Order: sequence, then C-alpha cells, then structure tokens
Amino acid sequence: MSCGEPHETDCSEVLDHLYEFLDSEMPDIDREKFQHHFEECSPCLEKYGLEQAVKKLVKRCCGHDDVPGDLRAKVMGRIDLIRSGQSVPEHDVTASPASPAAPQES
Repeated sequence: MSCGEPHETDCSEVLDHLYEFLDSEMPDIDREKFQHHFEECSPCLEKYGLEQAVKKLVKRCCGHDDVPGDLRAKVMGRIDLIRSGQSVPEHDVTASPASPAAPQES
C-alpha cells in the first residue's frame, strides 16, 4: 500500500513495522518518524487505525483468559535457555506425548 507520494520514511517500511509501533516496541526516534509519516500519509494512517481497532477488539474479547501456570513456566524456561545461549530442543516443549490411537473396529 502506498499513497504514491514520496515520504522521508517509505510506506513499506512503516507497514512492515506497524505492530512494533502499535506495541511501543521501537526506539522513540523511529516512533517519531512513523508518527510524522501517519500525519502526511492517509492510506498508512487508515491501515494503522484499522490494525489498532483490531488489536483493541482482540484484547477486549480475548484478553481475560488466564494462562495455565505450567505453560507459562515452560515458555519462560525456553526464553531463559535462549537468553543464556544454550541449545533449545527442536521439539515443541509445550506438546504432550502423543497417545496411541484407539483400535478401529472392522
């Protein structure tokens, strides 16, 4: 998506990093560039508004689910492994072993 006008920050860069902007996960200098871009580019501002509305809707509808304690512990353990530089298992640490299939009747 692009408005066809030249900008200091390209529309594709803004859209590629839109969720980082929405989640405030980018440096302030980049946030300022994006904010300036939204002020001058209505297609990107419209996309930003749509994504912001979706994010709010998801939070309102799904934001109250509690995470099981064992899942949280497994995820945090995996994050700790990654941060410490240790190897991380290839298999999904949150999956339980597969149960054998029940015999089928003939």
